[in-house]
Amino acid sequence: MKKLIFGLTAIAGIAGVAALTYQFAVRPFRSWGTSPEQSARALPGDELLPDASGGETRTITIEAPPASVWPWLVQMGYGRGGWYSFDAMDTGASSNAILPEFQSLAEGDLVPANADSGLIVRRLDPGHALVLYIDSGMTGEQSGQKSPMDMSATWAFVLDELPDNRTQLVERIRFQFGDTDKPWLRHTLPMMGFGAFMVLRKQLEGIKQRAEHTQEPVLNPAKATV
Repeated sequence: MKKLIFGLTAIAGIAGVAALTYQFAVRPFRSWGTSPEQSARALPGDELLPDASGGETRTITIEAPPASVWPWLVQMGYGRGGWYSFDAMDTGASSNAILPEFQSLAEGDLVPANADSGLIVRRLDPGHALVLYIDSGMTGEQSGQKSPMDMSATWAFVLDELPDNRTQLVERIRFQFGDTDKPWLRHTLPMMGFGAFMVLRKQLEGIKQRAEHTQEPVLNPAKATV
């Protein structure tokens, strides 16, 4: 009986730690820099996954106008400008300069994620919004291997102009799984994205640092996507 009580106590303790971890660690990471109103706000790309299983919204304020931030978004990608995060994980150094040869982007273009896969540009509003999309079918076609899970996701970057030549960069990831009734998925879904938080925060900070400290003439966003 003592062993049973000890076991139940241990399980309860583990469950309590998990609940506290989600409440005070995971949940804030999924909405870093974002108010509840901003998290609930509709953004370009939301309509691509209207029944999303989950999502994350993060924001950062940049001391530069949207026209100085947009070129850094347009040139993102493996073999292009990079992802502005941890170079070792990005499989290559990210550029610290605006690259004119990678300023052309249009809806339907492929943005390489690595040497074997990429994301499709699904929404493009020059100077304001870039929405990337990927699903398990695409990853299977690109890698030659069938994905073990039916999944689709959007990755949106939205620039809001603020007073005094500042910009609010909003990043939102939304994902949809084909079968959310699986017990393991239902219980692990709230924790998903926790491991990626440091990488994505580093990316936002990398974009901010580059836009603020590379004060060179920028391309006209309307011309940069022709």
